[in-house]
Amino acid sequence: MRFACLGSGSKGNAWLVQAGATLVLVDCGFAAREAKRRLARLDVTVEQIDAVLVTHEHSDHARGAAALATRARCPVWASHGCLTMLEAQGAAPDSSRVIFDHADFAVGDLCVMPYPVPHDAREPVQFVFSDGAHRFGLLTDAGHVTAHMVAMLEHCDALALECNHDVERLRAGGYPAALKRRILGHYGHLDNEAAAALLARVAGPQLKHVVAAHLSEENNTPDLARDALAGGLGCERDWIGVADQECGLDWREL
Repeated sequence: MRFACLGSGSKGNAWLVQAGATLVLVDCGFAAREAKRRLARLDVTVEQIDAVLVTHEHSDHARGAAALATRARCPVWASHGCLTMLEAQGAAPDSSRVIFDHADFAVGDLCVMPYPVPHDAREPVQFVFSDGAHRFGLLTDAGHVTAHMVAMLEHCDALALECNHDVERLRAGGYPAALKRRILGHYGHLDNEAAAALLARVAGPQLKHVVAAHLSEENNTPDLARDALAGGLGCERDWIGVADQECGLDWREL
């Protein structure tokens, strides 16, 4: 089992998860041509993708999902609320599958475990993936941490956690007041210290990879995110990976 990232941030998000012969794309916040270019960087073609999973309908996560799934001739999996919003936006996929009641489902060799998160979207979810031997937990957009999120992310061999912003940097920055309130709110985005506190609660001895995700280019830096997560885990800061906006993250093996 392995995972990689095409890019992570407010300009576009997409992740790859592979187990055996199964390859899924989680979110596609890039236009189809750009997504294809980023896939090639990871030695993947569009035709290899077996499913596109969408966490929520915001454009930096769903912009290219329908078009890419059409090219891949695969279905899009999303919650009913997300699919309804994509349809309203004129971006409904040709073939879709509903994530129902956050129940686990299989895509080939992968078991997909969706879980609800507090974010300002229509029925947003995040995912834990398993091949039966390993677990990869993904969390890219959430305003605060719930007990259910903690339970889902325990016992993972790898974690990618949202580290959207440094609180003081955001408060002192140039964003409009309304946008600051949204990001800092209960349904906005996790800051570095909140992500570090979550990591401290869920990390176990089997944890092999920790990646900071969805960093704000204006309100955060890779060094700040690394320092926070390393503090939460009690490890060297260089052990923490960062999925950035332009280069994403190379394949990580489990």
